[in-house]
Amino acid sequence: MTLRKRLLGWLADAALILYFVFALFPIAWMVILSLKPTNQLFSTYFSFSPTLDGYRTVLGDSEGIPFLRFFVNSLVVSVGAVVLSLLVGLPAAYASARWRFKGSENLMFTLLSFRFAPELTVIIPLFVLYQKLGLFDTYVGMVWVLQLVTLPLIVWIMRSYFADLTPELEQAALLDGYTRKQAFLRVALPLVKPGVAAVSLLAFIFAWNNFVFPLILTSNEAQTVTVGALSFLGGDRPKYNLTAAAALVSVVPPLLLALTIQRYLVRGLSFGAVKS
Repeated sequence: MTLRKRLLGWLADAALILYFVFALFPIAWMVILSLKPTNQLFSTYFSFSPTLDGYRTVLGDSEGIPFLRFFVNSLVVSVGAVVLSLLVGLPAAYASARWRFKGSENLMFTLLSFRFAPELTVIIPLFVLYQKLGLFDTYVGMVWVLQLVTLPLIVWIMRSYFADLTPELEQAALLDGYTRKQAFLRVALPLVKPGVAAVSLLAFIFAWNNFVFPLILTSNEAQTVTVGALSFLGGDRPKYNLTAAAALVSVVPPLLLALTIQRYLVRGLSFGAVKS
């Protein structure tokens, strides 16, 4: 029995290692590809002379592709979309958790349907509207349309956080002379800060990674990294090393944000998981 348990343990460890290698191989391949010089891009696999020229080219605009501007555009658009969604979504989530009325669940489901509906179903009418309203290829237009991605996510997740809070806390604050707005801002909201951090990170990642909206609703001025990175694939000979370098650079902001708020992130993801 002991030998059998050891064999099963070894097999489980081997399976985990294989899965680990399988999961990380695409990332490792991207790193290798980004370090390859252009003249060795198709002639070698693992034996090559590593260089940082790909990163210098991507960040230095020597190919005529303003990737740094696309990078800044993504930061502005993603942060703007998350901030606007928090300003609107947190009060909406609190209200939906505390006040129930006839049709409230249908209203929330309708809001959630905007998140799960395919983006291609709304992109054509949005394109026409943006052309008419002058929002095409603008920061305001991108922040606005990304509310379809971030706002339902924030409302639905934060609704469960507020629902886990006992209403007696706010009732006690109201008895102490707080207004409902003060009870929300000074009592309920500080208690769900870990949840706000977690949902902000998720919303930022979804906004940062969005591809369809910037592909159709921008052309140059407000274009983001998800679309801009593909610019290196154009021409007679696609520059896969530059595309890989651009993709790895674009991973940095979400990764840094996750590391910065990881203390709140762990608490936020586990908040309300265990109830008494």
